[in-house]
Amino acid sequence: MLRLRKLTSIPFAASALLFIASAAPLGGQSYAGQAQFTVPTSSVSVSTTLGPQSPFLGSVPTGQPTGSVISLSLSDALDRGLKYNLGLIESNLDTRTARAQRLKSLNELLPNINAAITQSAEQVNLRAEGINVNIPGFPMVVGPFGVEDARAFWSQKLFDWSAVQNLRSSQKNQQASDFSYKNSRDLVILAVANAYLQVVADRATIESQQAQLDTSRALYQRAVDQRTTGVAARIDELRANVELQTQEQRLISAQDQLGKDNLVFARTIGLPAGQEFRLTDTVPYAPLQGISVEKALQDAYMNRADYRSAQLQVQAAQFSRKGAVAENYPSVRSEVNYGDIGPNFANSHGTVAAAASVNIPIFQGTRVRADILAADTTLQQKNAEMEDLHGRIDQEVRSAFLDLTSASELVRVAQSNRDLARETLGEAQDRFTAGVTDNIEVVQAQESVAAADQAYISSLYTFNIAKVQLARSVGIAEQAVKTYLGGQ
Repeated sequence: MLRLRKLTSIPFAASALLFIASAAPLGGQSYAGQAQFTVPTSSVSVSTTLGPQSPFLGSVPTGQPTGSVISLSLSDALDRGLKYNLGLIESNLDTRTARAQRLKSLNELLPNINAAITQSAEQVNLRAEGINVNIPGFPMVVGPFGVEDARAFWSQKLFDWSAVQNLRSSQKNQQASDFSYKNSRDLVILAVANAYLQVVADRATIESQQAQLDTSRALYQRAVDQRTTGVAARIDELRANVELQTQEQRLISAQDQLGKDNLVFARTIGLPAGQEFRLTDTVPYAPLQGISVEKALQDAYMNRADYRSAQLQVQAAQFSRKGAVAENYPSVRSEVNYGDIGPNFANSHGTVAAAASVNIPIFQGTRVRADILAADTTLQQKNAEMEDLHGRIDQEVRSAFLDLTSASELVRVAQSNRDLARETLGEAQDRFTAGVTDNIEVVQAQESVAAADQAYISSLYTFNIAKVQLARSVGIAEQAVKTYLGGQ
């Protein structure tokens, strides 16, 4: 009999679940499709800007865990990200490489000065040198004798137009690298702000799910009490129990997502492994006023560090091509040395030698033609990349405004819908308590509240990250994000 009851209870519970799932909930959404609300979804894709394997999602952790929970405001997180984020560290190293290349190009035009002190002792066999003098008493072996010499050498290219153009190119590349570093700082701001907002959204989701779980637990207990007193049917208790366990699943999923996003956030700002932290800013809804698309586009072309860098890279490529052409031009070089020489420094005399030479290229094979072709190819590539970036900036700014406008409306609608869903849940609870209806309406209303809460959290995340994207697209992320999000 026990085995028979187990077999028959399974289809009964399954039938109850199917019956609940088949009930059309409020808002036109299916009950079965509302099981996951833990990850904020957004049309604003930060991963498109950074890339899934971006170094801006990593860091160089420093220090050891403190053993206590540290408090982090948005401003603290941004400042820490600007110190320890891997993408910014790598960008700084690229800047140093560009500076080294400029110094190397500059060295081609600077004088080279060396000094040397030599002392030598020699004994010369004249016959070995081809000198054969048949004079009685004339020595065939001379020496030993010593020579001491202290001398300074100076050499410099007096004129090399190719080296001048290459120096100008390397200077532009260094300036471009400096702007790339500034652009990297904006990308760090974007990555850290996104990670911070993600954790804030996860915490809000957990609070919402916990509230839903408490409500479900109370409603389940009410259904049990009513079934015990004979007011409600067994199916009402089953529905309430299924809803309770569904909310528990959602809470577990939300807690798991928070743990993962905490790890991502800690990696982004370089916290020591295992360091516990607490976020202090909730980043509420705050409308953004006084910004137009036209003004934002104008500011973007002036402020975007990556666009300034692209312009400088084009100029560097132009100078590189001129340098390749100038390899056919004559160059002038000078060399001077001055020193003191003699058998010893007590019996020595100063000597000097100076020379200037003009190198006139006549035939250098195809090397110069190849250099010009390569430089011209690079110039065309840099021009194409700059024009593409020009169009991409326009797209990013306009997209940011579209996201900001739509997200603002979504927040407004989601907030209103959340209030209505909670009011509907209250009405459904009263009807069920009064015995007017079963608890199908209550379950549907609970699902609507859960969906409305998650829609509000998601829309708020979307709105805030859209403001960050707008600041990034205009090129003022480092200066404006704290103000846009209300961080201090």
